[in-house]
Formats: sequence, C-alpha cells, structure tokens
Amino acid sequence: MKVGLVLEGGAARGVFTAGVLDYWMEQGLMFPYIAGVSIGACNAMDYISGQPGRTRDCMIHTDKKYAYCGIGTFLRKGHLFDLDKPFDDFPNRDFLFDYDTYFASGTEREYVCSNCETGRPEYLSDDGKSRERLMLIGRASSALPGASPVVFIENVPYVDGGITDSIPVRRAFEKGCDKVVVVQTRRNSFRMKPSKTAKAIARMYREYPRMGENLLNRPKVYNRTLADIRRWEKEGRVFAIRPELPEVKRMEREYHTLMRFYAHGYWLAQKLYPELLSFMG
Repeated sequence: MKVGLVLEGGAARGVFTAGVLDYWMEQGLMFPYIAGVSIGACNAMDYISGQPGRTRDCMIHTDKKYAYCGIGTFLRKGHLFDLDKPFDDFPNRDFLFDYDTYFASGTEREYVCSNCETGRPEYLSDDGKSRERLMLIGRASSALPGASPVVFIENVPYVDGGITDSIPVRRAFEKGCDKVVVVQTRRNSFRMKPSKTAKAIARMYREYPRMGENLLNRPKVYNRTLADIRRWEKEGRVFAIRPELPEVKRMEREYHTLMRFYAHGYWLAQKLYPELLSFMG
C-alpha cells in the first residue's frame, strides 16, 4: 500500500507541522510520496533530509539577525518577506541543510507552485542533484503574493502554491497513493472567508490576470478541498492531523507563542501515533 503525506502551508502556522514531523522523525517514520506547499514545502525538505528541529530553529528565534519578515525586512528589501534568508543564508550558512541526505532519499517529492501565466498549480520536483534548483523551487512555493516578489524558474513566473492548491490531497491520489496523511495548520472548524485585501493584492497582478482571479476565488476552492478531506476521512482514505488549540497568526513572531504551537504539534503527533500506524496498516 502506498501512503502519501501532504503538508499544508500557512507561514508561521508551519511550526505546528514542524512539531508533528519532528516526532515522526524520532520514530523513524517516512513516506514514499510527499507533497508540500509554501512553509509545508520547507517542512517537507527538512523531513526528507532527516533534520529534526531544523524547521523549528529557522522559524523560532529571538536574534533579530535571523528575522525574515516584517517592517524591517520591508525597509531593507522592499518586500515583507525576505526569501533570501530561508533559501540561501539559512541552508548554506546559518542552519545548514543536509543536501547529501536529502538527495540520497528515495522519497518521491513534489512542491506546489502557482504558475502566474496559466493560473494553474504546478507540482515541481528537484532534479536529485541541484542545490540551487531545490531552493529555487522552495522559494517559488513560498512567494506569498503581495509580500514577496514573483520567482522565475526557467523563465516561468511562480508564486505561492497555496493560491491554487493549498492542500494537494487530490494530487497525491493522482500519483498513485492508496491512502493519504494530511497535516493541516488550522483547526477542523475553520472555513476560509473572503479576504478584505484580496482585491488590492489582485490589482498588483494586472500582468497576470489569472492569478488575480485565483486570489478572489481562493476561499471557495479552499473550502471545497476541506469538504473533500472530511469525506475521504469518513471513507478511511485520509488521516488528517490538525491543531486542537487556536492557531497562531500567519505573521506571528513572539517566541513563546510559536514554541507553544510547535510543542502542540509534537504532542498531538505523539498522542495520535498508534491511530496513525493503524491507518497506515
């Protein structure tokens, strides 16, 4: 049986996923197929490289030199998110990424990016050897519209994969998975509402009108995905892990708040582990 793993994005909420994956790494649990979106892509990379604690350390810190979002970043870079830090400074200097272990892994992996020209999600894979391509894909998957610049890969413009496929469970089934484990970063009661800023951000993408349409339609598409996940759970095809505590804000930076949410993910993974193993057979 092929069991896949899907990791949702959510910026700072990704520390919950980091806690879940750190517990699984300690247990030696791995999946044959993994799909990650935005911060979920970063989580997936650290999971495949077998580095428990790395995502946590990259995201939760008190030293301002490691900050990569906020007003200070905007003044320095002209964007709210400085993608150079998590995809260049951190992996190559500050919080070294284990490229060798990552590329030696037999896990099939895909990272969701939104093609600005077509308005469609694309599921990109590294070529198994290029460090630069791997981090470029991670950067594209995490390029939040309105807060990060468009990322070009082979002359194709991409932004955050969450805009077009926030939780790619259907993709995992298309790739031959019999069952799928999903780590979400919002509680079960959450339903996405239209954003007050979506229209303003969509206007920033006049060059890519399909992306503007996606931004406005995202709540409907996202909520439909949630309904599919709940249906597949009842059918025994999906096992979802979600926070039970109120989730942190997307731009949360307070150290103790983030550490509590990370610890909640670790605790919940431990609590549900026997049930997960039963699901996986």
